[in-house]
Amino acid sequence: MKEIIFYKTELGKCPVEEFLDSLTGKQAQKAIWVLRLISELEAIPGNYFRKLRNTDDIWEVRIQVGNDIFRILGFFDGPDLIVMNHAFIKKTQKTPPNAIAVAEKRKKEYFERKENE
Repeated sequence: MKEIIFYKTELGKCPVEEFLDSLTGKQAQKAIWVLRLISELEAIPGNYFRKLRNTDDIWEVRIQVGNDIFRILGFFDGPDLIVMNHAFIKKTQKTPPNAIAVAEKRKKEYFERKENE
């Protein structure tokens, strides 16, 4: 079983939690269901969770509710801890490069802070 946590900024803000709070009840319910699936299943279907190519080991949670498509980006800290650090509404075929850049920057900050603790 994997543990999923949400990244917090140095000021204590939680971008993924704030994004989830902005969703409708049905959308949030589906997002939580997908996150639970990822945490509980040993083999996770690629339509819910996959590694993004040409990134600094960034993974993508894929959520769709009707015509609404959401993505939560994150990374592994060890084999069983997934840190979700960026979320957005997907409007194009490809994952926007700026979203990947935000996720990679937060990953770097996360490990720098962890090293200094």
